[in-house]
Amino acid sequence: MNLKFQLTEEQLHNIGISQEDIWYCVPYDLSEKGVFVRDSYVVVTAEELFVTADSRVRRRIKLAGCQVQCRTLVNNGLLALRQESGRWETLVRFSMKHLVRFSYLARGAQMLAEGRMEKVESLEYEPVCPVCGRVLFGTRECSYCSGHGRFSYRLWVLCRPYIKSFVLLILLMLAGSLSSLIDPKVQQQFIDGALVNRSGGTPQILWFVLVMLGLTILNILLSVASKWYSTWLGSTIAADLRRRLFYKLQTLSLSYIEDRKPGELMNRISQDTNSVRRFMEMAFSTSVTQFMTMAAAIVYMCIINWKFALCAVVFAPIGFFVATRAMEFVGNLFRRWFRANDRLNSRLQDVLSGISVVKTYGREKQEADIFADMSDDYTKQVIHRDTCLDILFPTVVYIIGMGTYLLVYTGGIQVLNGVMTPGVLMQLLTYAGMIYRPLQQLASFPRQWSEVRISVERMYDILDVENEDSACRGTEKPELTGQVDFSHVYFGYKSYEPVLNNVNLSVKPGEMIGLVGASGTGKTTLINLLMGLYKVDSGKLLLDGTDINDIDGEYLHGQVGVVLQETFLFNGTIRENISFARPDATLEEIVMAARMANAHDFICRLQNGYDTYIGDRGYTLSGGERQRIAIARAVLNKPRILILDEATSNLDTESEFLIQKALERLQKNCTTFAIAHRLSTLRDADRLVVIHDHEIAEVGSHEELMKQKGIYYGLVTAQLEMSAVET
Repeated sequence: MNLKFQLTEEQLHNIGISQEDIWYCVPYDLSEKGVFVRDSYVVVTAEELFVTADSRVRRRIKLAGCQVQCRTLVNNGLLALRQESGRWETLVRFSMKHLVRFSYLARGAQMLAEGRMEKVESLEYEPVCPVCGRVLFGTRECSYCSGHGRFSYRLWVLCRPYIKSFVLLILLMLAGSLSSLIDPKVQQQFIDGALVNRSGGTPQILWFVLVMLGLTILNILLSVASKWYSTWLGSTIAADLRRRLFYKLQTLSLSYIEDRKPGELMNRISQDTNSVRRFMEMAFSTSVTQFMTMAAAIVYMCIINWKFALCAVVFAPIGFFVATRAMEFVGNLFRRWFRANDRLNSRLQDVLSGISVVKTYGREKQEADIFADMSDDYTKQVIHRDTCLDILFPTVVYIIGMGTYLLVYTGGIQVLNGVMTPGVLMQLLTYAGMIYRPLQQLASFPRQWSEVRISVERMYDILDVENEDSACRGTEKPELTGQVDFSHVYFGYKSYEPVLNNVNLSVKPGEMIGLVGASGTGKTTLINLLMGLYKVDSGKLLLDGTDINDIDGEYLHGQVGVVLQETFLFNGTIRENISFARPDATLEEIVMAARMANAHDFICRLQNGYDTYIGDRGYTLSGGERQRIAIARAVLNKPRILILDEATSNLDTESEFLIQKALERLQKNCTTFAIAHRLSTLRDADRLVVIHDHEIAEVGSHEELMKQKGIYYGLVTAQLEMSAVET
């Protein structure tokens, strides 16, 4: 997202700064009375904040000691500022389209006011073309500005690894085109040599039939070979694209995945790759064959009679002009269809994933109505697309084919005048047919071209992403002992909304840390950073003295064991789920991990033991059993850092006891971070870290914090009072 708009020379002169002095420059579009305005900006330098209107400076404020906030109102927002020992005042107002931009600006200005010379960078996706200002739908690339050349290059990049296969396919197509050109010449010889003069007999007719039969068989064989090879080639390219897309999605940050609907991402892997396959199998192979045939037929017609060749193609430029002018319109039709399809599949995926919730609240009819409305919208887009295409392309085909009438008229006159034989006219008309069929096929090419172009755009929208906001992108593999250091760590899922502020914490190897605080204060965020799921905005997170950003991601995740409240098990067997962290683990190692997790006994009671199929998300197991499988999965890697996020909540007493015993074994040789709202489960922690208002407020043992009678004391007291009321 652009946080530094360019000012004119006049505006810079009036402010008295250069473009290089600007840290942030964001436009606002509402006056104090709510009237829309233009050419008005808030400009922030390292030391000052300026408010401009119509190239004039309205306010100039020193940032030192100020507080800056972005506030949300109904359908608009405002930027507020308070100077030292002063009251809050409104600087500017803006519409909702600038809300996120001003949130970033307020965050950056506040950091400068505090003396922190760090720039806030926005990695947020802004669906607006920076060149033409058009809104982007579903991709990061503007189709108007990128042009067809960029798409052609990308298509070439996709096909380049298979260049030898394409050469062989083109040779097969060329052979098929040349063999089809022999038919008209044989027919002309037969008509003029045997039928017109009545000089032929049964042997000539039999010979003609045998030659035509041989040519037909040859054409069929070449056609089958080229069709099979193009099908293989298209399917191979599509399979390679699916692998690349799936791998790329695995490496992208959680923030990228969470910003998109599951159905949209699924369509890009399945449907868009199939569009490329269909293009390679049908459009490419057919178009190349037809183009070769057409080119050869035009050359042959020119050799026989160039005037007739000109008559045959005289209307083709008009048809192609209409077809090419319609390509962008056709592309927009496909974009709307793709978006409707994404919405439909995303809704279907959401409902199927949460079907138990739908049934629990009796929302079957309402969800069916919502899905029906989305399905109707999808159907309308399909009908609108196909109706436009069914009108456009037959019109183009008719325009191109108008040359046939001119050819029949002029050729018929020449036959009647004895200038041309019927066989030659028949030969020319056959070659003209070979020209028109490819032209008619190529007239529908914009539809196929537009579909594959949009699909390639959507796939490269994933493949071109630079995963800059993800941690653990280094190559180092340090020997980890469990030492963890947070040094002045700031983080927000949106950097203008910090979830963690100036976190400083040093944890020794083997130490157990209990994270305590109200919901939404940043406890889970802290462990997400530790797992390398997100990258800190500023500050450092060190593991045994090594920055987490410099550590190899796969290596780090092998050193961290995680047990969450919401246990996720894959659709498969118990053995496959436990060995998910280490696919090469032996059965003995899996059994040992299950014993440590107190899971071995109940697994052995199942009919197929470790090969028992547990269904989607492990629905055949109880909550306690699923949790113990998750613990076994964490144990298998022998982690140096263990993360427990409400690992024993919502369980019965017996299951909780078994899981607590398993966790005690697991914690002996690793550093542990545990989150629990039931504070009694954290009393044995070496230290408790209390997070309040997104900052570390208190650190100490249970006894030390109780003596302080601070935030932790209040939380414990409140829970004891609630327990007394319940009993």
